[in-house]
Amino acid sequence: MKLTVETSALPYPDTRPFEIVERKGRGHPDTLADALAEHFSVALGRYYQDKFGQILHHNVDKVLLLGGDARPRFGGGEVIKPIEVFLAGRAMVSFKGVEVPVAELAVESCREVFRRTFHCLDAKSHVKIHCLVRPGSEDLVDLFERERRTGIWHANDSSIGVGYAPLSSLERQVIELDRALDRPEFRRQYPTYGEDTKILATRSRGGTEFALACALCDRYVSSLDDYAQKKSELVELLRRVTPRDANIILNAADAPDRGSIYLTVTGTSAESGDDGQTGRGNRANGLITPGRPMTMEAVAGKNAVSHAGKLYNLVARAIAESVILEIPEIKAAECYLVSRIGRPVKEPQLAHVRIAPPPGAGAADFAIPIEGIVQRQLGGLDKLRQDLLDEALVIF
Repeated sequence: MKLTVETSALPYPDTRPFEIVERKGRGHPDTLADALAEHFSVALGRYYQDKFGQILHHNVDKVLLLGGDARPRFGGGEVIKPIEVFLAGRAMVSFKGVEVPVAELAVESCREVFRRTFHCLDAKSHVKIHCLVRPGSEDLVDLFERERRTGIWHANDSSIGVGYAPLSSLERQVIELDRALDRPEFRRQYPTYGEDTKILATRSRGGTEFALACALCDRYVSSLDDYAQKKSELVELLRRVTPRDANIILNAADAPDRGSIYLTVTGTSAESGDDGQTGRGNRANGLITPGRPMTMEAVAGKNAVSHAGKLYNLVARAIAESVILEIPEIKAAECYLVSRIGRPVKEPQLAHVRIAPPPGAGAADFAIPIEGIVQRQLGGLDKLRQDLLDEALVIF
């Protein structure tokens, strides 16, 4: 592994004059597509491991969610056409003469995601699932089999992983705001508010603004006035978890005089025309941050054994976080990992760490402890894989 450590004038996040942070909530069609891909991958991984003692080759990171058609009405509307989910990718459909129930795993894992995500959506009648997964290419399947025998896993793609630390105040606020909206107790107390949310936060010299979209469930809204009242109530609830001087805009596209409001039957815009796709939403740290290093890699749905496009994004974040935690003199860090297909996953082609050291210090002063952190995090890939199988990590 070639490791370089570079000092850079990385601005401490909160000192930048302008910042944009976005997060798509778990009921947003893009986040939903990520969840469907990842939970399907987990279902395959668990089946392979239980049945064959190992995770077999698969990548099911090509999910398209096609919005349905619905007619929301005050007091309760109806779904006319279901949401359709198209699951594509590659997976081992048989091993040593044993057939793998790929389609059944796809359907059940997807329905489970819908069941645990929405409180106003029927995971059976409101969703139609199409499994289009095909067997993997012979060369990648053979690579997987050779690696299984040696215990040395090689990257099955040339990919990039990036991570940074620390989070800025605005990034933390967006995460906290999303968590406040997503708590089970919040949904039980306020069932009016659906799970399809989106937060776009901006900070500039003019102040901080949170533009928030939140679907309201029609069965809990009796009239236009009631809708306006429940919007006002939600804004007041959000003020408890946002800076006192922040401006909050909720469902900005509403035009009540024309009867155009964000009212849904199921709590997601996917019920009526808004589509979703894996890889179009949150990055591996759960945020979309155009002012920070990011990749376009879709993390969800890739296998947790050899796909560096998944593993390196998670490891790079862990490296950056460990650098600022274990070396307090360093106030900001970025990590870039590059894989080359065919190389051992634990040995990136390139590892590059950028740091903001204290005045008078340079890269050489921290190279040795940073190298130790990089090696330790890469050496922990086995635990990371198990954490992914246990769904113990936030990856979108």
